[in-house]
Amino acid sequence: MRSNKVGWLLLAPTILILGVFGILPFLYVLYVSFHQWNPFGASPDMMFRGARNFRRLVFDGEFLNSIRYTLEFALFAVFSEVVLGYFLAQLFMREFPGKGFFRTIHTLPLIVAPIVVGSVWRLMTTPSIGIIPYYLNNWFGYDMNIGRDPNAAFLLTVVMDVWHWTPLVTLTLLAALVSLPKEPFEQAEIDGASRWQIFWHITLPMIRPAILATVFIRMMDALRTVDEVWMLTGGGPGAATRYVGLHIWKVVFPKTDYGYGSAISIIVLYLTLVMCWALYVGLVAPRARKGEA
Repeated sequence: MRSNKVGWLLLAPTILILGVFGILPFLYVLYVSFHQWNPFGASPDMMFRGARNFRRLVFDGEFLNSIRYTLEFALFAVFSEVVLGYFLAQLFMREFPGKGFFRTIHTLPLIVAPIVVGSVWRLMTTPSIGIIPYYLNNWFGYDMNIGRDPNAAFLLTVVMDVWHWTPLVTLTLLAALVSLPKEPFEQAEIDGASRWQIFWHITLPMIRPAILATVFIRMMDALRTVDEVWMLTGGGPGAATRYVGLHIWKVVFPKTDYGYGSAISIIVLYLTLVMCWALYVGLVAPRARKGEA
């Protein structure tokens, strides 16, 4: 009984911080989502609107398009980061000249602020001064201009996100690979298993928890990306890269529609939780039931 009290006492600061900076803001946003509120308008008071803000979402074409663009961005970016991160982790498992230097260079993007990443990529892709359009035009004859090409703008946001966050995936999977026991792999090689069989039947099942944790973290981050894309494309051209985080920002700040922006935030949080739950049910739960059987 005494140990339980000590445990709760040690957890109290964390619970307090979580409540102040996590639960209370969420409850406040939920409260605002049921109101019409423009604190800078002629009538700055909140007006209760019930579920009208949520009904408005169903017919908001800009919001629905931003959800579609965000899902496409998140799927392309996270899948590319996991695949590339795994191969880089396997590379770092081997010894080669300059391994330490390459690992240091590889992890440098993680220490750069997202807004700085977006600014640097904006400079590199500006048609008049950017190094990327210059070499694409000289080598391949391709005139890249993300200000007028929606496909190029979307692809570049994915590439930027992959460049920025692949090192995180690499470090996570590298830690998982280093912790694997050697006996199963040695036994498989003795039995004549191919590399693909070893990967599919031994490596992948053993590092699946690390992969799933990485996918959850990166998926949640990708669904709420704002600053990088805002600095690179501003959500354009048109609305090609107006992901849901940018859409919320435009609704809340330029339009000062705090009630509707809060409703969008609640729905996006709900969709994120549903996606994580679906990933868990689809990938983890079936294998757990199979193991119990």
